[in-house]
Amino acid sequence: MSETPVTSHRLLVGERRRLIVELVERQGRATVEELANKFGTSAVTIRADLDALARNSAIVRSHGGALPSANDTPLNIKETRWHAQKLRIGQAAARMIQDGETIILDSGSTTVEIARQIRQTKFESLTVITNALNIAMELSGLSQVRVMMLGGMLRQTSYSLVGPDAEQALAKLSADRLFLGVDGLDPEVGVTTPDPLEAALNALMIRVSRQTIAVLDASKLGQRSLSVITPVRNLDIVISDNSAPTETVEALRAAGVQVVLV
Repeated sequence: MSETPVTSHRLLVGERRRLIVELVERQGRATVEELANKFGTSAVTIRADLDALARNSAIVRSHGGALPSANDTPLNIKETRWHAQKLRIGQAAARMIQDGETIILDSGSTTVEIARQIRQTKFESLTVITNALNIAMELSGLSQVRVMMLGGMLRQTSYSLVGPDAEQALAKLSADRLFLGVDGLDPEVGVTTPDPLEAALNALMIRVSRQTIAVLDASKLGQRSLSVITPVRNLDIVISDNSAPTETVEALRAAGVQVVLV
């Protein structure tokens, strides 16, 4: 039986492509025919969508369809995925921040939502350490927020600074809370990211922070990436969305991690 199209009216191109990426990631693959039926459009249109998404490294083209991207996906693509969930996670994370604290905001499409919430919150004083150019820009111009930018080598896919210079600068600092954005969280393997230099800097962020809070949408749970940042036992809190798999949530709680679902 063919699937009912996802909507009865014509989707904007960008919205359709975002939904295609989410479907491919959720299912592990998708065919042109399946996507054409899903979105009520032609196979020619779907092929054009897949070609455009593949050029941006959002998916991998396969014969007759698409597979999830195996690459370090650019941040501007990540920000379009699961945005409603990331917004709720950002709001929940921002509520944990106390006036006068020093926090670390790691780079990522979820942590930037925390920065946007900080802009809307009336803190009297806050210090934010970050290795992310876009987060520093998001918080610029706020007189009550002191931003400390780590140096280092720029990773263009994530707008983040990494490497020995970033680590040397961070080693001289301390923070009350770290909000850690991750690409994968597997209860057995730990917290992971595609880039070894990013993983090394993230591990140091954990060491200089009194509390570590991982922020990630549920699609990252159970996923594994190249470089391990830390075992899950070194996390204090995980904030995710309410579609998180029950067995993963239970495994995290069994490891002593507080899990907040929004």
